[in-house]
Amino acid sequence: MKTIDEVIFRMDLIVAECTSRESRMGYFAILYRQVTIRIKEGILRNEFEDNPRMEKLDVIFAKRFIDAYEAYQNDENLTLSWEIAFDACSRNSHIVLQHLLLGINAHINLDLGIAAVETVEEKNLDTIQNDFEKINQVLSELVDSVKNNIGKISPLFRFLIQFAKGRDEILVNFSIKLARDGAWKFANEYMLHANKKECIHLRDQVIAGLAEGLINPGKRLNRLIGLISFTEWRSVSNTMNQLNQITKHT
Repeated sequence: MKTIDEVIFRMDLIVAECTSRESRMGYFAILYRQVTIRIKEGILRNEFEDNPRMEKLDVIFAKRFIDAYEAYQNDENLTLSWEIAFDACSRNSHIVLQHLLLGINAHINLDLGIAAVETVEEKNLDTIQNDFEKINQVLSELVDSVKNNIGKISPLFRFLIQFAKGRDEILVNFSIKLARDGAWKFANEYMLHANKKECIHLRDQVIAGLAEGLINPGKRLNRLIGLISFTEWRSVSNTMNQLNQITKHT
């Protein structure tokens, strides 16, 4: 893939595959496809500091998700962060928001920093920071829209989540801003690291730990999640359709 249109086409295929298989992997795919569409619109409006470079960043960034998705389908090696996120999709005990955050966790906390470095190659990484942050801004706006409209998918979410306390609030307080800041710090570490493969492995272990925290956020919140999950759409494809409508109207 070399263009953002090719990325969108591949994302369309993934969404269609997930819809036909009733796969929860489609939840993040729908969200991320809309991020890609928004980035394309921004490029066409010349919203970024370097629009051709933004397209390059978007393609490299998206390819990490697409490659992970395809590797998982083919039982090939992939990062632990994505493996945990995809494994969770086979279970109906997790709510839609958990699946979205697991995807965001792997893609922002691990993939984005790598993509930024690969985009600038040997150039100054600081030159891409503003456009790096704009990708996160687009994603953050979409996630906020999903949270604000979560009642369409999870009728009891807003009522029950108020009972979450302390560290159990990791699920609702997952911060795109903190993820972005951590991703930028990692990008700088990755840029300077002599052993890129080792750097990715070490970072992956840390982000996989965050994924485990999203899956098992504590006994209290796990009980609440169990109740919320009973009120969500039972059909994955129907949930995907509702999620698609929410993201399109942000």
